[in-house]
Amino acid sequence: MSNVLLRPATAADLPQITALVRAAYTPWVDVIGATPGPMQDAYGPAIAEGVVQVMEDAQGLVALLILRPLDDAMLLENVAVLPRAQGMGLGQSLLTMAERATREAGFGRIVLYTHARMASNLALYERAGFVRIEERRERGLDRVYMEKTLG
Repeated sequence: MSNVLLRPATAADLPQITALVRAAYTPWVDVIGATPGPMQDAYGPAIAEGVVQVMEDAQGLVALLILRPLDDAMLLENVAVLPRAQGMGLGQSLLTMAERATREAGFGRIVLYTHARMASNLALYERAGFVRIEERRERGLDRVYMEKTLG
C-alpha cells in the first residue's frame, strides 16, 4: 500500500481507533466465542501515554500498533489492521517497527499475547520468530503468551 504514514496517535484519532479495532477484531468474536480483549479496551489512556502509533492513508486510519515498555521487555500490546488493508504487509511492517523500537529502547526481548483460538495470529507470530512461553486465562479469555529474543 503506497503513501501510508506511521505517526503517533492523538486524542482526535480516538473514534477512528475504536472503529478500526472493532472492524479488525469483529471476525474473531464467533471464533473465540467471546468479545476479544482489544474490543474491550479503552484507548484514550494509551493515546495519552504515547504508546499508540497509527498508520493512515488518504482514506483514514488503516492500522495501529501499541507498544508498551515493561521492566525487562517491550510488550506488543496490539497490532490491528483494517480489513480493507489486510494482506498488504502492514501487519508485518508493524512487527518490524516494533522490533526496531524495542531495540532502540534498549530491550533485547519483545513479548505479546493473543487468544488461543486465533490460529492465524499464532501462526503469523511463530513465522516472525516468536515462541510460546505460557498459556493462561485472563479476563475470561484463553491467552497464549509469546516472546522473541532480539539479536
